[in-house]
Amino acid sequence: MGKKIIITAALVGSRPMKENNPAVPYTPREIITAAVESHKAGAAVVHIHVRDPETGAPSSSAQHFKEVLEGIRDKCDIIVNLTTSGLNIEGPDATEERLKPVYLKPDMCSYDHGSMNFFDWAFVNSPEWAEKCAIAMMKAGVKPEIEVFDVGHIHQAKNLIEKGLIVPPPYFQLCMGVKWGIGGEIEDLLFMKNKLPKNALWSVLGVQKTQLPMITMGMLLGGHVRVGFEDNIYLKKGVLFRNNAAAVEMAVNLAEKLGRSVASSTEARNILGID
Repeated sequence: MGKKIIITAALVGSRPMKENNPAVPYTPREIITAAVESHKAGAAVVHIHVRDPETGAPSSSAQHFKEVLEGIRDKCDIIVNLTTSGLNIEGPDATEERLKPVYLKPDMCSYDHGSMNFFDWAFVNSPEWAEKCAIAMMKAGVKPEIEVFDVGHIHQAKNLIEKGLIVPPPYFQLCMGVKWGIGGEIEDLLFMKNKLPKNALWSVLGVQKTQLPMITMGMLLGGHVRVGFEDNIYLKKGVLFRNNAAAVEMAVNLAEKLGRSVASSTEARNILGID
């Protein structure tokens, strides 16, 4: 129970807006500031989406990713994880567009390899994309964070691991409570954890009201956890987090109460096998 726990801060994602919480970061400078504040609060990893600085709409701008990556690296040693989800990317060049964050050579990239319906839109990740993305990450020396939203995604990831397309140790992010993926109940997390490869490292997130029970169970089960505005903007019902760092502080305090020591970025690099 006492092993070090990695806390990831997912700063913005694609959905929360300033209308929902004024502290939601849009501009590269706001995202960099949120990353540095989260690092000071105890996060070892920061998960990055970028937005249109004016409207807050999801963006895939390689320049924005580059600016954020370089800005964070100038200010602290937190592990930077850039998304490859490609929410707003379509057309014949979609794969190359989605891979642009990989080519920037961050420490990690999110690796969405399985398809599903996300409440009101289809999140499509073809088998061809999954293999191309895995190969690109290996060539770039980027650690994939294997994002799984249901048990079939774990089975698919195991197949990719068996093909040698994911460098060990594999690192899974168990994404709980996302409509229409796996639920956010305790039995759902136990089921997903028990389906992971035996040598897998894993973290868990819970969206909205499932966040606190999921990260609590994750800590009790010896896993790592993710918090931040991408998943939940509320400290409790009707009370907004003042910023992403406050969500990290909540996780740090919880870990300490449960007897888990929080990993520094250097310790997290050693755990994850990141140079």
